[in-house]
Amino acid sequence: MQEFGSVKEREEGLEAYLSPAGAWSLSVGTAIGWGSFLFTTTLYLQKAGPAGSAIGMLIGMIVMLIICRNYHFLMNAFPTAGGVYTYVKEVLGFDKAFLSFWFVTLAYLAMLWANATSVPLFINAFFGSALQFGYLYTIFGYKIYAGEVLITMALIVLAGLLCMKRERLAVRLMIFFVLLFTVSITVCMAVAFLNRDPAVFNMKPAFIPGENILPQIVAVSLMTPWAFIGFENISHSTREFKFDRKHSFKILAASVVTTTLLYIFVLLISISAVPPQFANWLEYLKYLGSHGSGVSVLPPFQAAQHYLGGFGFAMMAASLFSLIMTSLIGNFVALSRLLYQVAQDDVIPDRFAVLNRRRNPARAVFLVMILSLGVPLLGRTAIGWIVDVLIISAVVVYILVSSAAFKLARKQGRELEMATGFFGMALMAGLAATQIFLECTGHDTLEPETYFLVAVWAVFGFLFLRNVLHRDYARNFGRSVGAWIVLMGLITFVALSWMRHVNQSYSDRLMDEIASYYRGGASAEDYKLSGEAYLKKLREAGESERIRNNALVLAMILISLGMFFSNYSIVRRREQEIETELHATRTAAYRDPMTGVKSKQAYADKLAELEERARNGELRDFAFLVADVNGLKYINDTFGHKAGDAYICDASALICRHFKHCPVYRIGGDEFVALMEGDGFASRHADLAAFNRDVESNMKVDRMVVVSAGISEYRPGKDKNVHEAFERADEAMYERKKLLKSQGARTRD
Repeated sequence: MQEFGSVKEREEGLEAYLSPAGAWSLSVGTAIGWGSFLFTTTLYLQKAGPAGSAIGMLIGMIVMLIICRNYHFLMNAFPTAGGVYTYVKEVLGFDKAFLSFWFVTLAYLAMLWANATSVPLFINAFFGSALQFGYLYTIFGYKIYAGEVLITMALIVLAGLLCMKRERLAVRLMIFFVLLFTVSITVCMAVAFLNRDPAVFNMKPAFIPGENILPQIVAVSLMTPWAFIGFENISHSTREFKFDRKHSFKILAASVVTTTLLYIFVLLISISAVPPQFANWLEYLKYLGSHGSGVSVLPPFQAAQHYLGGFGFAMMAASLFSLIMTSLIGNFVALSRLLYQVAQDDVIPDRFAVLNRRRNPARAVFLVMILSLGVPLLGRTAIGWIVDVLIISAVVVYILVSSAAFKLARKQGRELEMATGFFGMALMAGLAATQIFLECTGHDTLEPETYFLVAVWAVFGFLFLRNVLHRDYARNFGRSVGAWIVLMGLITFVALSWMRHVNQSYSDRLMDEIASYYRGGASAEDYKLSGEAYLKKLREAGESERIRNNALVLAMILISLGMFFSNYSIVRRREQEIETELHATRTAAYRDPMTGVKSKQAYADKLAELEERARNGELRDFAFLVADVNGLKYINDTFGHKAGDAYICDASALICRHFKHCPVYRIGGDEFVALMEGDGFASRHADLAAFNRDVESNMKVDRMVVVSAGISEYRPGKDKNVHEAFERADEAMYERKKLLKSQGARTRD
């Protein structure tokens, strides 16, 4: 296993620069971003109300604390870069590690892109259309302006350069920004609570009226991975800790608790300043959803301004900017360390594993920056779809982390980590099953485009894996097809989910068009058709769209299957090459190069097999023949070593000629063994007699080979092991040698 934390790695690898405060700020700053101001009202409150949202967040916090423990255990076991990729690789293998790398990369990129492209959104909310100049085009119904693109690109470049050139400054800024938004949100919450007016700041209704409470809480709990993903950021930078990593759980737990409290504070701030014309916060938020524009759609800003005036508004604006910057820096840091580690395993080109003179993976940071610069051109609508993939990505990653923790803990006998690993797996698997159930029953929470993007990303995963397999000279990947089956299953599920969504969407749209036709809201061209002809036209259009969607899904699944079997064929071909190489190596190792008989290594392996058969009572009718060449020293000293080698070869040929039914092994310079089974065992005495007659005949001719040999049978039930039979055969050989010596034969002595 790799030696983590070796002297060489400390001297040549990433440099330690993260303090406890820096690690905490990275964790908090990556976990909570711009969405805390927007989604608290559009997502949490309108799903479960303030009480349901708070309870759901607290449940999520408990779940994340379990995941924290799993990360802490693995960070201490493998204190290097790469986070989940490294842990899964070391415990579960490279194929599952690739799966974790592929989806954690998607999650971090989605967070980075979402926060970067949110800047124009908020600038336009605060300052009107200040950035809406230089219209370029419209994509997915969203207008793209050069001003918005440029400011977003500039922010990405700024964060990227900070992490490339001044990573210590970047971390100090992280600490400042995290403290800024933590203090600002806490102060606003405290002021709102101390100055609360029961008529304005109350939690009624505590839950969404008319709906069961439990499903509301569950709905918020299901978004736990989305809300917290990023807190594990520091696992990618464990090598860079300036403190004892045994304290990592405290830092992770503190960041999760901080993030939970900040989410709850923003939730409560959002309902703390309901205008008097609204009966309650729910009516107020519904009004904002249909009539709000600009900053009015952000209740936390309205509340801060209500209680603290312009200063409160400035505090919230500073908090928002801080949330965005910390998320950008945190995701740059996490992605660069992840890419640095996978580059060392040749998953991506190894040039991205090169460190600059500050021992910082600047090239990996640059790669993230390049991948991100084109994103502003896609528009906010597409980015919103990408953000939704966080739930799926987070579930995949946390299941793999918990699985790795459980397996390693079981191996080491760590009961606490076994428990947290098991509960982490069970909770995330339950969350995934619930999401699947909701999807299958039509109560899903994800947009159709999100399913499509996940399917496309997974398909590209197969394509990328093919490239990895072609460059996998170390043959690390392709050993666990199970990971590929999971990826294939995910593609099939999300592709079919997307198809169900778009077909349902078309059916709803079709019903609206029919209703509009009969209410007089259709076009003049449509009214030229009879009702039956109009319905036929709609059916034909619907059939065409369904065929197109079904063909797209089928193509996606077929491409994935093609890549699956193509990748599998690469692995099978590689295994065959390995088998061929092993066979060639084994053949060379099992063949004595001088005589051509079997080697000492082959004899050792065969002897182990015989011992196993003897222990199992399966060895019957078996004998050893032990042979030793006489007079080799005389030949070497008199005629030279070349003549001695020829003499050994002649001895080998003589043994093989007489004991042709037995495998012959050369186990020493002039020592041979033949293993007698079957026909060789049956004819052993006759063969030995003929062999001895030839030897005695050779004694009469100078330089003809003389060999002493002895035989002994293995006695089942009497011999403790096979070696006892060998010892008797060896003794018989020496008795024969003495006899030949007395008759004048050459001996080694």
